[in-house]
Amino acid sequence: MGQYSSEEYPHIQDPPLKEPSGTPPEEKQDSSGPSERNIEKLGQLTIPSPDNEIFTLTIIGQIEGHLILPPQNKTTKYEHVIPQLVAVEQNSHIKGALIILNTVGGDVEAGLAIAEMVNTLSKPTVSLVLGGGHSIGVPISISCQKSYIVPTATMTIHPIRLAGQIIGIYQFFEYLDKMQDRVIEFVSKNSKMSREKYKELMFNTSQLGRDIGTVLVGQEAVDLGLIDAVGGLWDAVNTLKELIKANDGE
Repeated sequence: MGQYSSEEYPHIQDPPLKEPSGTPPEEKQDSSGPSERNIEKLGQLTIPSPDNEIFTLTIIGQIEGHLILPPQNKTTKYEHVIPQLVAVEQNSHIKGALIILNTVGGDVEAGLAIAEMVNTLSKPTVSLVLGGGHSIGVPISISCQKSYIVPTATMTIHPIRLAGQIIGIYQFFEYLDKMQDRVIEFVSKNSKMSREKYKELMFNTSQLGRDIGTVLVGQEAVDLGLIDAVGGLWDAVNTLKELIKANDGE
């Protein structure tokens, strides 16, 4: 066939050129900003940066341990929290950390790991319990140099629970008792509450309808020596700034 001219046959269009097979499609550009990426990857709006001397860590929902919880659960993942605390310790521009809690508790070992990390930071730390600091959230809330609780917040103290298969032998319950003792020991060392008093509250049978334990509301947690003071955000931030100033003066 002969060649045709587009001027002579304007209704005939050349077919579009096809890309050679095997050519990779163009990669989609990530249009999300740094804040969105931080929330997705770390569960945090901000991470330690040179322009902010106070790092804020939120412990919310359920503390996730070695098992992934259902997607509808709000969780705090310890594998996200631990690297951030390491970054706080290593970043010379970060002077202190504010820990804000509203948690139902969760995995015992993950909660204790976070509590120990916060407790061993060389920089000033202050915690603030909002809403609730229940179960394994108790050790995290008292792991700081100074702890606050708002008047309406609650803290539930109860024995350790286990999900899954339970073997009815002495060794299993001895292991459970040792795990529970780790929590009691941490609380007694980092608060004004004695081991005996904490165990008394833990095994209280007169308060909860379907469980054993004790719920402390605001001032009660302070009166019993678990939390240092009743206060809000201003109190926590102001105290942290004072601790930072004192730490810088040493």
